[in-house]
Amino acid sequence: MSAEMAVRAAMIAALRADGALMALVNGVHDGEPARAAAPYGFAGECIGSDWGGKDLEGREIRLSVGLVAAADGAAALAAMIARVDPAMQGLVAADGWRVASARLVRSRIAREGPAPASGWRAVVDYRVRVVRDG
Repeated sequence: MSAEMAVRAAMIAALRADGALMALVNGVHDGEPARAAAPYGFAGECIGSDWGGKDLEGREIRLSVGLVAAADGAAALAAMIARVDPAMQGLVAADGWRVASARLVRSRIAREGPAPASGWRAVVDYRVRVVRDG
């Protein structure tokens, strides 16, 4: 399995395994769902690049975690964002890849349309570096 797919699957599993996050959302999806009731989370864009050395095969993966909350959900969105980093720090890749580091790159929060009836959206971007085991 490619490093990108292994890390993406590990990220989704880590987010779903976080009981505190799952208590705040209706689900965590692989990709933004066509239909889902807020609040929910999803695995967004995943970009991979080479990150290795002479005797080390590695990949740097840039991942996005999307979070969506209802119009009255600003506090809920903040609580959801707070759960992402602990899940990412516990990330364990598989299929021959080992996580070397997981770091927050940036996050952004915005309203979805005109207030006050619009919901909230956050995107949290991470850089995950992995190396091939064995």
